[in-house]
Amino acid sequence: MHCSKTLRAPLFAIALASAAVSLLAAAPARAESSILIDAETGRVLRAENAAYPWYPASTTKLMTLYMTLSAIRDQRITPDTLFAVSPNAAAQAPTKMGFPVGMQVTVDNAIKMMMVKSANDMAVLLAEGVGGSIEQFAQAMTETAHRLGMTESNFVNPNGLPDYGQIMSARDLAILARALIREFPEYSDYWHVPAIKYGRRVVRNYNPLLGRYPGADGMKTGFVCMSGFNLVATATRDNRQLIAVVLGAPSSSARSIKAAQLLEAGFMQGQSPLAFLTSPLKVDAIAAIDATPPDLTDEMCGRHRKRHHSDDEEADAGSDDAAQSDPQFAAALAALRAPMAKNLLLDPPAVTPVVVYTGPTRTADEIARLAAMPEAAPAKKKAKHKTASAAAAAHPAEGKKPLAKPKDGKPAAKTGGKSAAVIAPENKSAATPWTPLSASALAANPPPDLKTAVPAPASAAKNSATANFQQ
Repeated sequence: MHCSKTLRAPLFAIALASAAVSLLAAAPARAESSILIDAETGRVLRAENAAYPWYPASTTKLMTLYMTLSAIRDQRITPDTLFAVSPNAAAQAPTKMGFPVGMQVTVDNAIKMMMVKSANDMAVLLAEGVGGSIEQFAQAMTETAHRLGMTESNFVNPNGLPDYGQIMSARDLAILARALIREFPEYSDYWHVPAIKYGRRVVRNYNPLLGRYPGADGMKTGFVCMSGFNLVATATRDNRQLIAVVLGAPSSSARSIKAAQLLEAGFMQGQSPLAFLTSPLKVDAIAAIDATPPDLTDEMCGRHRKRHHSDDEEADAGSDDAAQSDPQFAAALAALRAPMAKNLLLDPPAVTPVVVYTGPTRTADEIARLAAMPEAAPAKKKAKHKTASAAAAAHPAEGKKPLAKPKDGKPAAKTGGKSAAVIAPENKSAATPWTPLSASALAANPPPDLKTAVPAPASAAKNSATANFQQ
């Protein structure tokens, strides 16, 4: 029996898709999670462990931003509303602005400081100003997340500092990023400010893709020892916007390279004649997984690490010359600039920082005077990084006590909201780590891998909450 010509193309497409999924079914080499979606349609272009719960670190601040912008939309506050720094905000661990108790900051300036410097104190200032207290705000964050379809998300703080009850997934972060883009287009500048200037000090955005990856326009980085290096990245080309989420990368360079690879493959896939093979699955249709997030503390910050992730590690990653001095980044950059991916990453651009300040909203002339102030000379880097144990001993007040592991290894929701939602059993299949694809490679491997997998077993080591706070 012979197939008709009208059936041959669909059958060929199905065969190609099946073969590609089979090739990508090997177990991942390490615990990582990622997803790539189309911002307009929500269609999933690629996924690896995307439904697995994760510790979000400072990508949490995207939810704090969503809640704050929602309050502005509901006319409960305005960008000019002043909030005062509370003792709780001032006591937050680095990274932070370090303002004294009582200092007033507008909502607009607090958002910029939170999104660019990843200031933990500004996240708390917004949470207390919008929600009344950390507990009330976190509860509202969880409820709002579930309403958006982020069924695996649970929050206990607005900044992502270490807590076993602070949970998101790559899937949920993609849903959140899409909600911000679609609901608040007039505030999109908040997630791609290249740098801020406070007084004479300039701080660049920790997302190195901004200005370096063509079309990059957001969103947020994150790091704690428990989570590894996280990044939510967006880019727009030819009126098409993509969202890439990378969780658990081994370094700041690795997460940036992986995000750039995902975005590039997505844009190339859209131009491929085989684009019709792309799965129609929407991001919110991916079933959640009932599991405990992997704890990467030992892998990221254990004694075996040659370089300890200190409080200013993220700041180093966002500085002008850090990428050039990182051998891993230099090697990856050289690979990306091979003929098949020439100019995928550009040289770090000169940026014009956005002025931020404390106190009431300033006039245009006052802001211009602040912008004209000469920049301070860059601070010298420390010669040596403290070990994790030494850092914890030197700053006992920051952590106060080690994180309490919830019973049965499951994260506990301190906000009264549910922890990771039980929606579907674990799917043990997995995808191999993805590498850049040329046009010919896309033809041989067009469809996304939409299966989920259990990342590498969580580390048995549970360091103190003081081991690393950097976002």
